[in-house]
Amino acid sequence: MRLSKMHLKTLREVPNEAEIPSHILLLRTGMIRKLVSGVYGFMPLGWRAIRKIEDIIRQEMDRSGGQEIHMSAVQPAELWEESGRWSVYGPELWRLKDRHGREFCLGPTHEEIFTDIVRNDISSYRQLPMNLYQIQTKYRDEARPRFGLMRSREFIMKDAYSFDLDQEGLDKSYEEMYDAYDRIFTRCGLTFRPVEADSGAIGGSNSHEFTALSEVGESEIAYCEACDMAATVERAACVDAEASQAEELPMEEVHTPGTKTIEEVAGFLGLSQDQTMKALLFVTYDDEGKENGYVAAFVRGDRELNMTKLVNALDIPEHSIEFADEEQMGAATGCVGGFTGPIGLHDCKIVVDSELPGMKNLCAGACKVDHHLKNVNYGRDYKGDIVTDIKVLKEGDTCPVCGAPVKHARGIEVGQVFKLGIKYSQSMGAVYKDENQKDQLIVMGCYGIGVTRTLAAVVEQHHDDNGIIWPMAIAPYHAIITVMKPDDETQAQVAERIYDELGRAGVEVLLDDRKERPGVKFKDADLLGIPVRITVGRGAADGLVEYKMRRDADKEELSIEDSVARAIEVVNKEK
Repeated sequence: MRLSKMHLKTLREVPNEAEIPSHILLLRTGMIRKLVSGVYGFMPLGWRAIRKIEDIIRQEMDRSGGQEIHMSAVQPAELWEESGRWSVYGPELWRLKDRHGREFCLGPTHEEIFTDIVRNDISSYRQLPMNLYQIQTKYRDEARPRFGLMRSREFIMKDAYSFDLDQEGLDKSYEEMYDAYDRIFTRCGLTFRPVEADSGAIGGSNSHEFTALSEVGESEIAYCEACDMAATVERAACVDAEASQAEELPMEEVHTPGTKTIEEVAGFLGLSQDQTMKALLFVTYDDEGKENGYVAAFVRGDRELNMTKLVNALDIPEHSIEFADEEQMGAATGCVGGFTGPIGLHDCKIVVDSELPGMKNLCAGACKVDHHLKNVNYGRDYKGDIVTDIKVLKEGDTCPVCGAPVKHARGIEVGQVFKLGIKYSQSMGAVYKDENQKDQLIVMGCYGIGVTRTLAAVVEQHHDDNGIIWPMAIAPYHAIITVMKPDDETQAQVAERIYDELGRAGVEVLLDDRKERPGVKFKDADLLGIPVRITVGRGAADGLVEYKMRRDADKEELSIEDSVARAIEVVNKEK
């Protein structure tokens, strides 16, 4: 492709809206084009990179036995009502009605559609296992789209669904997809880590998130270097402090004026923060958005509440809970903002972190302004409606597997695999007949890859101050030939020769034949990040050109023949 003929517009200035490198660079290179907030189109170079990622996904999915289909993004509400997700998925579900008033949604995912296909087409155990997948546009009405392709309202996703006879079959399908994902992200050039994850709105039991390591990522993962433990912070289990053997002391009320925070009350009473109890107050809502009751969650004073664990403990959707208005909740339950403890509360659900029952003589709020209670003990003084792990596993905490200190890292979720089990087949009646002609529920798995997010993650990991540094496998083009003086007959002829020879060898090549200053061409070549650059300049008359890999600082002078051979070799090795 000749750049003089390509639809290409690069930007010298950083767009005001862009904050992270991938967003900045994809806009500056002209690879993506913003339509409205959270919605982007793809220009020629960006679309070529997307197609490269899709091709890698298709190859590995087909290798693993997947069969590609393509379903509509428009989904009827009836199927979502069957699964029970229409009312609980939340405000991210993009809902619409046709002219007849029939309700639909723009699919954020396709569990219901694929389950419907299989329940209508599968009747016998002989037809299973099966794996169907698609690469298709998805929609989520994000409240705050940001970071370009990282959190957008429209995105491209590969979603696959496995259908098995039993749990053993699901385990095998899950392992096959896990291995396929490992190959896909490796081929895309990502540094990533598979970690245990929460299933969220998709549901099911086991789940792993494939996280591309990056400081700008929204996912925070906890991992242990002494063992294989790795999980998202939302999912990571915590080790409770060793139960105290201290004698329970008599509870006493103390005057603690103006000490609303854990730091203030601990300092006032001369206690360490791990001798205190922290209260967090919430209100919940039903499927119709009406208030459905109050919740008081308690953790050790130096701990942080894990909202995902709390939501799972309450068995409610994430969007159905928010922090309560303390005055309103106080009138209904007896809590007092800044001075709330578990004693004296009424008409609310009390959720207690699993660590607290083993601790003795804690300090807690007295549900009375400017007062706290000392020597509060579980069982004797208070009880929880739910007692479970609801705390965050922080960096330096004990690994729940081996006991070593854990570390934290940030990353970008590029894929996730789920063991759905019978969640959808049970609610939607997807069954097969076994050898005895008895109906059995199909056991399902679900496997997603964010194609557009993978593109952004690659740019986050592969760039420098001058622009993108594409891995060969997904680069829009493998090589770029920069002609210093297109009007110079010798340079033009040498450039055409290299262009033709590389093309015949299967190398995807750009020819920068624009009548621009050399500095502009070099800046654009670095910005676009094409892996191989061959510069045709004054040495062309002597049969010499400049050869440079985008990822390397060094460049060298080679003969025309050697530059072509070198480019073909590296492309064939890395693509």
